[in-house]
Amino acid sequence: MPTDLSRCSATELLALYRTKACSPVEATQAVLARISSLNARLNAFRLVDPERALAAARESEERWRRGEPRGLVDGVPTSVKDVLLTIGWSTRLGSTLTSEAGPWEVDAPPVARMREHGAILLGKTNTSEFHWKTVTDSPLTGITRNPWNPELTPGGSCGGATAAVAAGMGPLALGTDGGGSIRVPCAFTGVFGLKPTFGRVPQYPAGAFGTMAHVGPIARSAADAALALTVIARPDDRDWYALPFENRDYRDGLEFGVRGLTIAFSPDLGLGGVDPEVARVVADAASAFSDLGARVVEVDEVSTHLAGARETFETLGFPGIALSTARFTNEERSRMDPGLVAVAKLGERIGIMEYMAANRAREQLGLAMNTFHRSYDLLLTPTVPILPFPVGRDVPDSASQERWTEWAPFSYPFNMTRQPAASLPCGFAGNGMPVGLQVVGPLNGDAQVLRACHAFERARPIVYPERIDRVPSAGSAIGSQSVEPPDEGAPVLRP
Repeated sequence: MPTDLSRCSATELLALYRTKACSPVEATQAVLARISSLNARLNAFRLVDPERALAAARESEERWRRGEPRGLVDGVPTSVKDVLLTIGWSTRLGSTLTSEAGPWEVDAPPVARMREHGAILLGKTNTSEFHWKTVTDSPLTGITRNPWNPELTPGGSCGGATAAVAAGMGPLALGTDGGGSIRVPCAFTGVFGLKPTFGRVPQYPAGAFGTMAHVGPIARSAADAALALTVIARPDDRDWYALPFENRDYRDGLEFGVRGLTIAFSPDLGLGGVDPEVARVVADAASAFSDLGARVVEVDEVSTHLAGARETFETLGFPGIALSTARFTNEERSRMDPGLVAVAKLGERIGIMEYMAANRAREQLGLAMNTFHRSYDLLLTPTVPILPFPVGRDVPDSASQERWTEWAPFSYPFNMTRQPAASLPCGFAGNGMPVGLQVVGPLNGDAQVLRACHAFERARPIVYPERIDRVPSAGSAIGSQSVEPPDEGAPVLRP
């Protein structure tokens, strides 16, 4: 049996349960100990519920003892991003303007499915306020930090979830991605994340980014993500955008590899600005697919389709943020993230004709990518063109940048097109920080994306430096940019 169960993947834990080499109680205790040890430094969780988690683990242990597991993830410790409704726990969306008061009597669809399949729910992970940006800090919980270097951001808005998975605080996490919120922090923290085809995973209620927002798994491997997707893709009639239920196990066919596929590789999507270290690591990762039997073609034609993508995305997304925050008074807005208030104001000024024109541009982009995938089975790009930057800021260079859409331009185009896209760790920069490779598939090509990622992981297994297990003290690394969480943001420990 592994000496540290907190480092096991979901798939590994389930194998241990089957052979009775360990129990869900032992695994949950190991993960809770890890949270107790590290969360004060990383600030990944807003709320942790040890008593409830251990009670669920004991029930799971008894089911495994009888040889009657409830479902596919019975006994697997799992966290929930604090934008997804969860029975018995508040959902605060990173905002002091939301209420702790309940009753909290509804599970969001993916939470419900994980609970039905026996997952051990640990608590709620931190997000940016109303999950509007791709770093993770908020007026409610302060700054979430990167396990590789607490001076640096883990990205966002699922930064709490990815920091937790990277640091051994649970092998699975539920996240949302409206413009890169799963993929960007997965790249910055060296874990796997999937944004499934829009509608593949039912969601309720709808988020600020509407039909650009996806729910997906964050995990330690493509196999774990396939396992979680199999669970959370089950139907829920509360989402009238949801796709017809496929009733498939996304683990089936993972071993088939990529031989015979034609894979496009775009080093920068025609946008430039890729850090040389990122470019080097991603180009080397792309070459691995040739070694695996795929035909890899470097392309530049994608860039013609993405002209104006940022403006289109902001025109479609910012009105949703404006609507989500419209109920707040000017005095209340003074207590919100200033960047959130700024984009809400921009959203308020977008007229119906401008919005409709952006929607037409989105349609054209989707059509162009559908056509693109007639020739190419998959598209490879960097997940993010830069390496993680210091915490306490929204952009790496405030002199030349205003908001996250400028430094993370490779993710949100594929929210507009509804395509599946994953980020998987593919190597390390010279400073020891992980680099993410984005794998984009055609609509409904979720299984193919997972299959390609699994093939890469088997061919190029990531050997993580030991320091991810040590997690340096934030106090020893924090510079003048740091902002500590306010008292209200301390994680709630349920008795």
